[in-house]
Amino acid sequence: MYENAKIESFLAEQDGTTLVIRVPNRYLGDFFYSHRIKDCEIRFNDGRTITNEQRKKAYATIRDIADWTGEPPEAMKEWLKYLHISRTGCRYFSLSNCSIDTAREYINTLLDYALENGIILLDFGVDRTDDIDRYLYSCLKNKRCAICGRDGEIHHVDTIGMGNNRRKLDDSKKRKICLCREHHTIAHTIGMELFSETYKVYGIIYNP
Repeated sequence: MYENAKIESFLAEQDGTTLVIRVPNRYLGDFFYSHRIKDCEIRFNDGRTITNEQRKKAYATIRDIADWTGEPPEAMKEWLKYLHISRTGCRYFSLSNCSIDTAREYINTLLDYALENGIILLDFGVDRTDDIDRYLYSCLKNKRCAICGRDGEIHHVDTIGMGNNRRKLDDSKKRKICLCREHHTIAHTIGMELFSETYKVYGIIYNP
């Protein structure tokens, strides 16, 4: 569920910040009671609008997806907007003047869709994202290479160690990255430090 709200007042203290917010023209009491809502996520709008770089990334990714589907880019852009709205609950937006946060989240959805469907982008996905941790997580989730987007396998940045059974060992707290066979071999050949510097990627904790 996504709602726009106004901050009425705030009180900053040592152990946190208390916010009083108002959701205009919406009575949400029944919803809170019936669903026992006690937690929420807050996204602050600092007034910044989409950057030219974000717009370029979005349109480039939309064109790649449109080429893969055979649909016109403009129609694909609108379809992907509604896909994003259905996944996040946000309101309709325009790439001409949306917020910088909305643009970042929309790009996340575009890249998620490409990874889910095995769509190979003309540029490395890591160069298209504004949220690299989210992108690396999606690569692991969809088993796609974080460099090229092809089918991938898990590479443990924090090594398992010789003699340990990979199927039985709990690796939930070890850093991982998803790489195709080619890039996996390169990572082992040149070492992860140089690999990370070269491709601007790194291992993350992945716990589905």
